[in-house]
Amino acid sequence: MFDWITGLIRSSGYLGIALLMLAENIFPPIPSELIMPLAGFLSANGDLSLLLVMIAGSFGSLVGLSFWYWVGLKLGTERLKRFSDRHGRWLTMSRRDIERADAWFDKHGGWAVMIGRLIPTVRTLISVPAGVSDMKFGRFLLFSAIGTFAWTAILTMAGYWLQGSYDVVANYVGPVSNIVVGSIAVFYLYRVVTFKRSD
Repeated sequence: MFDWITGLIRSSGYLGIALLMLAENIFPPIPSELIMPLAGFLSANGDLSLLLVMIAGSFGSLVGLSFWYWVGLKLGTERLKRFSDRHGRWLTMSRRDIERADAWFDKHGGWAVMIGRLIPTVRTLISVPAGVSDMKFGRFLLFSAIGTFAWTAILTMAGYWLQGSYDVVANYVGPVSNIVVGSIAVFYLYRVVTFKRSD
């Protein structure tokens, strides 16, 4: 995968970066932790503009995460409640839980989206509840853009500064991502086992 990412960025430049980051949000096994540091390294070599690399990466991410927002919007709160009535244990949320979560997201959704963009794995998943809660798309896009640009800039600058050692970023962020994913999985299993339906 590393050689494929390298080849695409070298041959397609900013468009390749944007497409890779779009794909990363729809198909998470393509890691931004490799894409953006590599693009930053190429910027350090003078092959690409540092600012345009960040913009291209952020733009691709925003297009990809908007897809999951529309999935959540299409699903909607009422459909999610009906699903919970039948399969609440596997969703680990009752109808009442969904109503509370929806009210919380209405109040704090902007900050949740922005901070969620800085957390591996959560970066993509946070788009779905934003859509489900019918968060205004403009507001969703604004907070997403702030968080996404910050994440993209951090990874790009790491590759820019480390230059030939940019793979260190992926080696560091990769295990952190695995810990986050593992923690989410353990928490989900705990919720399934201890779930109690509340009407």
